[in-house]
Amino acid sequence: MKLAPSLLAADFGRLLDQALAIADLSDYLHWDVMDGHFVPNLTFGPVVVNALRERVSTPFDIHLMITDPHRYAPHFRIRSGDLISFHLEAVSDPVPVVETIHKMGARAGLALRPKTPLSAVERFLAQIDFLLIMSVEPGFAGQSFLAETLEKIRQARELIRRKSLSVEIEVDGGVNAQNIREIARAGADIIVAASAIFGQRDPRAALQELCALAIS
Repeated sequence: MKLAPSLLAADFGRLLDQALAIADLSDYLHWDVMDGHFVPNLTFGPVVVNALRERVSTPFDIHLMITDPHRYAPHFRIRSGDLISFHLEAVSDPVPVVETIHKMGARAGLALRPKTPLSAVERFLAQIDFLLIMSVEPGFAGQSFLAETLEKIRQARELIRRKSLSVEIEVDGGVNAQNIREIARAGADIIVAASAIFGQRDPRAALQELCALAIS
């Protein structure tokens, strides 16, 4: 089980300090890159992400919630172990984007909105390294976890097992101390949490609690 704190809920005025404060406890630092077009919000771009990439050694998990991932993915600086995901719904053919991400040296993932069925991604599973299942409608932190996501995670785990693939399952949206154990038991390998960490008085303690719950 790996945890990826999302900086979407961090204090943007103290972004580097907040990232460094929990970096040593994190498997990844998750970046929600939004363009105001694919989703109704604007957040980070390559300039901000790359600036912190130079100063933080923890692997980055870059989630592209943008209309043109093929064009913008190469603008991100990558270190060994970094992840880049993009939305299946944003492209007509994900294969060229996956190939581009691999050439950059990152692991490639496909992300699915809550209403997108697993059948839409099944034929691409052999070409990706991880599947990002959104458990809220992408765009804003602080939303409630969609309970039906648990069954989607279970089905994804079974599908990957039947195909004998090593694809990891990542879950993002509405994760908190009350549901992280269920999410882990459903089959998630990587869990993203935003407000449940940075929205708390002590983000380090909150992250440690989530880690303990996820493996209990």
